Amino acid sequence: MTRNLPLVFDAPRRSRPPQHLADLDPVQRRAAVTELGEPAFRARQLANHYFGRLGDDPETMTDLPAAVRTRLSEALLPPLLTPVRHVTCDAGTTRKSVWRAFDGALFESVLMRDPDRVTMCVSSQAGCGMACPFCATGQAGLTRNLSTAEIVEQVVAGARSLSRGEIAGGPGRVSNVVFMGMGEPLANYNRVLASVRRLTDPAPDGLGMSQRHITVSTVGLAPAIDRLTDEKLSVTLAVSLHAPDDELRDSLIPVNTRWKVGEVLDAAWRYADHTGRRISIEYAMIKDVNDQPWRADLLGRLLSGRLAHVNLIPLNPTPGSDWDASAKPVEREFMRRLRAAGVPTTVRDTRGREIDGACGQLAAAEV
Repeated sequence: MTRNLPLVFDAPRRSRPPQHLADLDPVQRRAAVTELGEPAFRARQLANHYFGRLGDDPETMTDLPAAVRTRLSEALLPPLLTPVRHVTCDAGTTRKSVWRAFDGALFESVLMRDPDRVTMCVSSQAGCGMACPFCATGQAGLTRNLSTAEIVEQVVAGARSLSRGEIAGGPGRVSNVVFMGMGEPLANYNRVLASVRRLTDPAPDGLGMSQRHITVSTVGLAPAIDRLTDEKLSVTLAVSLHAPDDELRDSLIPVNTRWKVGEVLDAAWRYADHTGRRISIEYAMIKDVNDQPWRADLLGRLLSGRLAHVNLIPLNPTPGSDWDASAKPVEREFMRRLRAAGVPTTVRDTRGREIDGACGQLAAAEV
């Protein structure tokens, strides 16, 4: 079934980013190349350079005539992101980047290298309109939605850095992408979905990643979760729950006043039932706010017997904030209670604290 329900959180209308190859599907690329007076097969050549070879220099595209490569590159491979700042930690295996778009909008991505994988955390919006009070991005407000290509380019930029040996550990490839950077991904639904297609389309039409290695997060836009269910993808759905009761969640996640905990979880269970994919429940541990034992027990009852995994996240406080992370003994007791209820639970690695690891902190420092 198809649910074409409207999303109510839209970005302010501004001038659009320049059209890029990654904004277009293969059919649209061929049409665009033809409109430029070139044979359609040039579209696949361009895609091979961008997605396959991670190229960003037209002079390296030697299978295209010189005059053609310059013209096609200017038309379909315009520069989208200007690096403002790169900050590294974890012996160079974690790198956080601030990017400036064509209109001055700032957003962030993070590359995290582990022994068995490389994960890119990407932004889907510049800023965020969800207004969650404990989140640096939410405090900044929404600037605009990112284009499909601006999202994809964050991953391609990380992949280039890896292939060129710029990240500690030598050359490598991006294996996982999580839409957990700045913004609410499902409030930019069409572009996020298109970027997932570009990431997972077989090379050279896309980066050829596995859908199972893509995670899309949401604070709980229930109609959009149902739309995602209808797409019949195999991506992981992550629900940023942060409270099991509506009274507290209304204040922590303002969109909860529109779609309550029960509605959000029901939509998540429909996604799990249709896809067979386990739902990731994200839960920021906030001292004396949502970390009480009775809330752990309530969460355990809500999730028991479901295809779900809880990711406890030690809060990374933002400067000047009254919010703080739960004490470790409290965190351990919360996890113990969830596991006792039969709910798989882990604590997220807190990499990036020393480089303003919370989403939005670095970008805010550049304003």
